[in-house]
Amino acid sequence: MNQKIQTDSVTPSAKETTGTSKRQRRLVVVGCTCVAVALLIVGIIPRISARNAQAAQVDAQRYPTVSTVAPRHAPETQDLLLPGSITPWADASIYARTSGYVRHWYADIGTRVKAGQTLALIDTPELDAQLKQGRADEATAQANYQFASSTAKRWSTMLQTQSVSQQDSDSKSSDAAAKLAALQSAQANVARLQELVAYQTVTAPFSGVVTVRNVEVGALVTAGGTPGLATMPGELFHIAQTDRLRVYIDVPQDDADHVSANTKVWLSAQQFPGRRFSASIARTSNAIDPVSRTMHVEVDVDNADGALLPGAYAQVHVELQTSSPALELPVSALLFRPEGVTVAVVNSQNKVELRKVTIGRDFGTYVEVATGIASADRVVNNPGDAIAEGQSVHVAATVPDQKG
Repeated sequence: MNQKIQTDSVTPSAKETTGTSKRQRRLVVVGCTCVAVALLIVGIIPRISARNAQAAQVDAQRYPTVSTVAPRHAPETQDLLLPGSITPWADASIYARTSGYVRHWYADIGTRVKAGQTLALIDTPELDAQLKQGRADEATAQANYQFASSTAKRWSTMLQTQSVSQQDSDSKSSDAAAKLAALQSAQANVARLQELVAYQTVTAPFSGVVTVRNVEVGALVTAGGTPGLATMPGELFHIAQTDRLRVYIDVPQDDADHVSANTKVWLSAQQFPGRRFSASIARTSNAIDPVSRTMHVEVDVDNADGALLPGAYAQVHVELQTSSPALELPVSALLFRPEGVTVAVVNSQNKVELRKVTIGRDFGTYVEVATGIASADRVVNNPGDAIAEGQSVHVAATVPDQKG
């Protein structure tokens, strides 16, 4: 009996052991399943992601993404910048009009002189002697004429009483006329010599500044020729009028039609940063130079303060006006093809249309497009050379065409 009881006590313990083993095996199976699923997920998801990325990349390569720009109206005013050389309003070389020696000079380089102001005095002893001789010849001719005139009058009176012949009377009258001509010749010679003597004083022809002085006291100068010193050029002085200046520019043919006397213009110089010198267009040649294809234009500048110097370099800003400006695009939107300048436009089906355009004014980084586009078009910016007609593209956000 005791043995039976002992057997009954062992049997439940074995059942419990068997149940525990089954649970453990079940847990092991579930765990392995979870690990297998996790490993499966870890291996599949990257592949799916890589496949999706590859598909997206293929799609992107199939339909390239482009950025577009919306055309806008070009400005009515264009600042045309041209180089110019500043020249004086008046520029003159002063030469000796009579020969002699320089007695004194009164104006050095940089001296501002008035019109008629004395620049130098020239001693002309030979000319003075010639003037004295001329006046003596004039007096002789005057005396001869008076005697011949009175003789002709007496013979004319005697002719009325038949005291002399007609021929003798005519001879005396002719002699008086000849003496009058000789007197007039002597007077003209005296007047010429007086004018030459007046040129002993060298004066300024207009108000300005002396830019060159080539005379020294005692130097021999010749009328209209080279002064006595070998190192001197032919001019005694050089004077420039600088209160007003002239600047000559050459306007390109494409812009010549927009330039007139009413066109606004101003100057800038490197030595005066930020300063604008007011100017005006005085005249144009109204013709195109066949060599340079430009129109010659004169610009007048007020220089009362003397800031600008003749001979200096300046930049001339010409404000070109247009009454009907077209649309403008950045230069980066242009395609240069054998058939001409074109642009790539994206239509409503996101396909490319290549349009030939006509270029108008050039603003540097922007150009005016006269024909070929409309304000509502989406123009591809920075198109590649491989872009083709009818190509499908992805379009980024279109932005207005803004400078800067």
